[in-house]
Amino acid sequence: MNPVIFYTRNQCHLCTDAKINLKLVQDDLKFEIIEKDIEESDELTERFGLMIPVVEYEGEIIQYGQIDYFTLSKRLHEKTR
Repeated sequence: MNPVIFYTRNQCHLCTDAKINLKLVQDDLKFEIIEKDIEESDELTERFGLMIPVVEYEGEIIQYGQIDYFTLSKRLHEKTR
């Protein structure tokens, strides 16, 4: 399975919650998580600044903002079939 890109930023409580849910789904699907801090790039800050956290798989945004386990799991399962 290709890696999942997790766009985040420091001191973001939604990002902390999203990471927990992402790791729970990772236990089931066994994928690599590549975490990217958007504050390290002006381009990423402009692209995702109001959407954080963002979970992306194969160039497609799977979920952003309020990341919940069930939606994330369902979307990633659909993408990996």
